[in-house]
Amino acid sequence: MLPELKDIANLNVLVVDDTEANVVFLRMTLEAAGLKRIFSASNGLEAVAHCASHPTDLIILDLHMPRMDGFQTLEALRPHREGFLPVLVFTADVSSAARRRALDLGATDFLTKPGDVIEIGLRVKNFLEMRLLFLASVNQRELLEVKVKERTKELHEAHVEILARLAMAGEFRDDETGEHTKRVSDLSGKIAIAAGLNAETANIIRYGSLLHDIGKIGIPDAILRKRGPLLVNEREIMMTHTDIGAKLLANSRSPFLRMAQEIALTHHEHWNGQGYPRGLVGELIPISGRIVAIADAFDAMVSNRVYHEAVPIRTAVAEIVNCSGTQFDPKLVQIFLAMMADRMNHQELLAA
Repeated sequence: MLPELKDIANLNVLVVDDTEANVVFLRMTLEAAGLKRIFSASNGLEAVAHCASHPTDLIILDLHMPRMDGFQTLEALRPHREGFLPVLVFTADVSSAARRRALDLGATDFLTKPGDVIEIGLRVKNFLEMRLLFLASVNQRELLEVKVKERTKELHEAHVEILARLAMAGEFRDDETGEHTKRVSDLSGKIAIAAGLNAETANIIRYGSLLHDIGKIGIPDAILRKRGPLLVNEREIMMTHTDIGAKLLANSRSPFLRMAQEIALTHHEHWNGQGYPRGLVGELIPISGRIVAIADAFDAMVSNRVYHEAVPIRTAVAEIVNCSGTQFDPKLVQIFLAMMADRMNHQELLAA
């Protein structure tokens, strides 16, 4: 649908000419064509300043002016002409050299002085219609970008919700509230940020860690919910939850599920190589697994479970520190310790 005349009338036209008579002539011509918002500048410097501070939809530009001529003005206006901002050159210079130079600098079209009133009006209206169509396309693109962002956010939230619900299903027999996975997820994300990982990676670790124990789906209740220590064969069965989880999450295209697979497989590996299922040593263990190992162990200690009662936070922190360099990455333990020192001091202040 073509733009309406009333829309064109509200667009902003800048006349740039050092001769007052030309400015008056163009203003009268443009007003006769139905335009209302007409501005003027007597040289290129004023024109550039105007475009920097005011919306401009069409420029009618003389080429030969003092201080800054039309060619210099075209060059200076480049930063303000992103997209389609037409410049109609209005000049008495009809030489081919001037025309080629102006076009090379971004002029859209030419009118020859003194100019025909009807032709000027028609040219201006045509360019303003094109300007309106350009602005409409920009607005449409921006609306589409907003909708895409909204939809992407909705899909992300739905994805995270599915992960959380799947994690709750995996934890249901061991932790009916599902709060353990949420706390491990939150703490893992914070450790990842404190360890210097970028926000995107930390976010993927945060959500991937929700499924760190999904493999427990395959562990019998008699072992999973047993009160007291496990027998050797029972412990061996319990240890298979890492491989089970990794198999359940394998071959996904989702970055969250790929990270979840990595975490499920490696969060029980130990820094000294005495963990399971692969006996990986030190930095051969992915950092995601090393981070979740600390978060999971800490939360397991401070939470009530069927097989043990919660211990105080300070006791759990001390145990993490005691296992630094054996079970846990010592650098990550120091980062965790600094985080927990702030948390414990805050809690002591609240209790005071």
